[in-house]
Amino acid sequence: MADVEQSAAVPDGSSNASDPVNGTAGRFASSAEGTALAYGSLLFMALLPIFFGALKSVGCSKTKNASDMPETITSRDAARFPIIASCTLFGLYLFFKIFSQEYINLLLSMYFFVLGILALSHTMSPFMCRVFPANLPNKQYQLLFTQGSGENKEEIVNYEFDTKDLICLVISSVVGVWYILKKHWVANNLFGLAFALNGVELLHLNNVSTGCILLGGLFVYDVFWVFGTNVMVTVAKSFEAPIKLVFPQDLLERGLDASNFAMLGLGDIVIPGIFIALLLRFDVSLKKNTRTYFYTSFLAYIFGLGLTIFVMHTFKHAQPALLYLVPACVGFPVLVALFKGELTEMFRYEESSPEEVSSKDEMTESDKDK
Repeated sequence: MADVEQSAAVPDGSSNASDPVNGTAGRFASSAEGTALAYGSLLFMALLPIFFGALKSVGCSKTKNASDMPETITSRDAARFPIIASCTLFGLYLFFKIFSQEYINLLLSMYFFVLGILALSHTMSPFMCRVFPANLPNKQYQLLFTQGSGENKEEIVNYEFDTKDLICLVISSVVGVWYILKKHWVANNLFGLAFALNGVELLHLNNVSTGCILLGGLFVYDVFWVFGTNVMVTVAKSFEAPIKLVFPQDLLERGLDASNFAMLGLGDIVIPGIFIALLLRFDVSLKKNTRTYFYTSFLAYIFGLGLTIFVMHTFKHAQPALLYLVPACVGFPVLVALFKGELTEMFRYEESSPEEVSSKDEMTESDKDK
């Protein structure tokens, strides 16, 4: 996963310039207060999608709405993910070495422009439902694409939306255009937070063992690609897309035009986040009106990320955040479960995929009809 980094601004002061902390030439000086503000802001921003995404994942697991249906990660998916991620990372590294960085980033920018608009719209939708004036008409729309005619007609796209969704889409599009034109760090963070929140909400681990496999595999992946090669750092320097949260360390000196960024990869939020969300759903399944494992893992994440930032600031080198986050987020809840005598129950907890739940519901209904 993307690591925690400081970044150096280039002398021309462009707002989107960033490099890892390996070099300090040309960096705008930032005060100790500015650095502390940047690190604190990154930590706070990382906690937002984890906390609210985990809460939303509880309701998401019970929904029958196709657009809000979670994607379940199995143990096989978890085992393959580090391999797929490594191939993708190395493929991007080769692309940046062979082809022009400008054209690759243009293509990626357009891709994430579309994804960012959809993610931000989905994130804003619940808020819009609360603030939308009751006296305004909320019209319903349907986008339908079909193939063939008569009995052979087949639906390709069937998307229903309303006026609230259109407003969310327009606001998100404005943010998207701002990001494309300016690559401003605020627009980057709006998209990044939306991606992270949707990831924690909609990506579900089916059990704790799967979570341990996924986090363990990505622990090795993160350490190898950061400390073993220059691939991760090279891609992070070259890749211009909202796949990380950034905050300027020289904000107090230069305001919104600041360009000396500290950054945190979205993978270091979403991957531990989906494990923390799983533990919240496990808490709910216990029906004890406590959230012991959720709060334990949430505090463990704060400890792990805080330790990452401390080590990175002390040694002035980009750190693989999962090196610290994985032992904390897995170890602390396991120790609590061991202390409470619920370790076996924790590892036996299993979530069914939405498809399995719907098929069981259909079978139950058919049995009732009989």
